[in-house]
Amino acid sequence: MDKHLHHTFHALGDATRLAVVEQLLKGPASVSELAGPHDMALPAFTKHLRVLEGAGLISSQKKGRVRTCFIQAPTMRDLQGWFAQRQRMWEARLDNLAAYVEDNGKG
Repeated sequence: MDKHLHHTFHALGDATRLAVVEQLLKGPASVSELAGPHDMALPAFTKHLRVLEGAGLISSQKKGRVRTCFIQAPTMRDLQGWFAQRQRMWEARLDNLAAYVEDNGKG
């Protein structure tokens, strides 16, 4: 597994960070909007955002006093491609298994 993918899955492996990504899939949100549902201090929450940014899953932009976060579509497409590749592989393996069982069950 390449290093970038490892960082991406590590970032998604935390419930708080996964919830942030889920929320951002609905559209951009300010840090305070993202932090609202989570019972933690803002400095602790922003560490989660830094992990997500470091993994390339989100980006942020500051305008005035408000920092808004956005999902990074290219990284999400990379993840989708990774899962699609594994899905094709497992479907082929299961098809081969089904054919093997069918062929050997007729003996």
